[in-house]
Amino acid sequence: MARPRSITDEQIVTAAREAFLEQGFSATTLEIARRAGVSEGTLFKRFATKEDLFEEAVGLRDYAVWRDELAGMVGVGQVRRNLERSALRFLETAERIVPNLMLIFSRGHAPAHNPMLERLGNPIRHDADALAAYLRAEVALGRVRPVDADVAALTLMGTLTHYVHRELMTPEPGREPLDAGRFVRGLLDLLWPGLEP
Repeated sequence: MARPRSITDEQIVTAAREAFLEQGFSATTLEIARRAGVSEGTLFKRFATKEDLFEEAVGLRDYAVWRDELAGMVGVGQVRRNLERSALRFLETAERIVPNLMLIFSRGHAPAHNPMLERLGNPIRHDADALAAYLRAEVALGRVRPVDADVAALTLMGTLTHYVHRELMTPEPGREPLDAGRFVRGLLDLLWPGLEP
């Protein structure tokens, strides 16, 4: 009897990504399994749900890594540099994920009925909450001037998400994109004087 063909998780994820990009979230696990050359049972042994596979295929599993990194920087290094690093990580992640999400969510189920949107919740709110928690911790250490951390976090996240919208979601044809590093440095040049102790 021939040995079953060995397939990696990455090969399954690649097949899933292709199916989701073509068909949106409505792509079936049967179609994904067929593309990967495995049974649906094998697919579910590797990924418990279709949503888990979607998160892996689009890159959502590591979306919030920057939040954990920022929480680990409390009291370490320079606050401004920590904020710059985190903002750049946020933008790098968005650059990887947003184009795929836009394409995928433009197909398949209407957003109000898309279980992935429900599962994602409100990531921008979670981002702002993580940033506010960091700022509150730094205020407590005297490394940031006493400010309303929620307002400061919303200001920073609002500006970052506007950059994502402008540069990644609705780029203007013929206009040179604004470099993320230049944008983040310029943003902190404006905001840091109000945060500096």
